[in-house]
Amino acid sequence: MPPSAAYHGRVIRRIDLRGRAGADTEYRRLVPRAALDADAALEAVRPVCDDVRDRGTAALRDYTRKFDGVDLDRIRVPADALSRAVDTLDPEVRAALEESARRLRRSCEQERGTDAVTEVTPGGTVTRRLVPVQRVGLYVPGGLAPLVSSVVMNVVPAQVAGVPSVALASPPQRDNAAPFTGLPNPTVLGACALLGVDEVYAVGGAQAIAMFAYGCDGDGDGDGENPGDDTGTGDGGCRPVDLVTGPGNIYVVAAKRLLKGRIGIDSEAGPTEIAILADDSADPVHVAADLVSQAEHDPMAASVLVTPSDALAGAVEAELDKQVPAARHAERIGTALAGRQSGIVLVEDLEQGQAVVDAYAAEHLEIQTVDARERAMRIRNAGAVFVGPFAPVSLGDYCAGSNHVLPTGGCACHSSGLSVRSFLKSMHVVEYDAQALAEVSPQVRALALAEDLPAHAEAVRVRGRVRTER
Repeated sequence: MPPSAAYHGRVIRRIDLRGRAGADTEYRRLVPRAALDADAALEAVRPVCDDVRDRGTAALRDYTRKFDGVDLDRIRVPADALSRAVDTLDPEVRAALEESARRLRRSCEQERGTDAVTEVTPGGTVTRRLVPVQRVGLYVPGGLAPLVSSVVMNVVPAQVAGVPSVALASPPQRDNAAPFTGLPNPTVLGACALLGVDEVYAVGGAQAIAMFAYGCDGDGDGDGENPGDDTGTGDGGCRPVDLVTGPGNIYVVAAKRLLKGRIGIDSEAGPTEIAILADDSADPVHVAADLVSQAEHDPMAASVLVTPSDALAGAVEAELDKQVPAARHAERIGTALAGRQSGIVLVEDLEQGQAVVDAYAAEHLEIQTVDARERAMRIRNAGAVFVGPFAPVSLGDYCAGSNHVLPTGGCACHSSGLSVRSFLKSMHVVEYDAQALAEVSPQVRALALAEDLPAHAEAVRVRGRVRTER
C-alpha cells in the first residue's frame, strides 16, 4: 500500500470542552483514552504467566513459537552473538548510542544521592542508606519498532545505581538476517554488548515478565534441575529477579501489574502517549510533526493536542493531512490518530488547558505557549515535560539526558519515570547509645502502652534496669 492510501484526511477527532470547566475526575473521563487497558489484558496474560511459573523454559519456547514464530534452541543469547552484534554496529548508530549513554549517565550521577546521617539527639543517629537492588530484569520491546534506545534507558541508571546483577530480555525476530535469525534485533544486541550487558534472553511479551518473576530452568523440562547461571557456557536458564523495568505493549504492562508484589516494577509503561498544550504562538508544523512522531510507535499510541485556539487546531489538522501520507508508517500513524485515544481538545483558555493536561497525566507533555517555562513548572502530573519549540519528545526519546521509560495511562499522577532512584532502596540504620535511649524511653513506653503493646515498653525498660544493675 503506498503511503498516500493509508490516510484519508482529518481523521483525528475534536473534543470541545469549552464551557465545561470541572474537577480533575471529570476531565479524566472526558479526555481521550484507549478502549483496551491493562485491566482488560490481565485475563489474557494470567494463564501465560501461570504456565511459565509451572513449566518454565518449555512454556517459554511454546509461547515464543506461538507469538513470535520462532523455534528457540536456547533462550539465552550466546556470547558470540553479542560480540558479533557490537562488532557490526553501524558506526553512526554506535556513536549515537554512546552519546545517549553519556548524557543519561551524567544526569543519573547527579541524582544518585549519597547516604544521609542525621543526629536526632546526642548519642542517637539515623542513617538513610541508599542500597541498590540485588538483581534486575530489563525489558526492551522489539515488535513494530525494536527500541534500541530503551537498552540505554534501562541499563545506564541500573549501572549508576550499582546493581550487581542485570539481565535483559527482548523478543526474538524471525526475519533477522543470518547469523541473527531467531535472536533479538541485532542492534539491540549490539547496544547490550556496548554497555557491558552479557545476560540477554530471546524472550518477549508477558512471558518474559513471568520468566523474570519466577525464573526458569535451562533444559526446558520444567524440573528445575538446571538453574540459571552467569557463566554463558550453556543455556543456564534465568534466575528470578527482584525488580523489572522497561516499556512494553499492553500485555507486558498487564503482566507487570499481575506480578507486582512478587517483583517490584518501575511503573506501567505501556503504549506511548503525547499531550501538547499549545496556544497561537505554537508552530502548527512542529505540533503536527510531534503528534505524528508518537503515533508512529503503535496503532494504539495516543496523540492529544489541547488548545484554546481554533486557528491552531485547524492549521494542525491541515498539517496532518500533509505529513501523514508522506510518512513511511502512514497506515500505522493514521490508525493511531483516528483511534479513540487521540484527539484535539478545545478549551476555553490556557488555565483550563493546564487543568485538562494535569488530569490527563500524560507520559510525554509538551508545552508550546508564550509562557511555556512558567507553565511547565506548575504542572503536577506528567511523566516528562518538554518546554518550548525546541524540546520535542523525540529529543527525550534519545539524547536529552532524560529517561524515556515513563508511566502511561494516567499513572503519572502517582508514578515517576525510570531513574537511578528506581534501582535503589532506602534503608534506615538506627544507632542509639544508652543515654540517648534512656532520655526517650518515657515517650516510647507511653506510646507502646497507648497501643496496648506492653512488651514493647518492657523491651526499653529492661535496658535501663540492666544499665542500673551494672
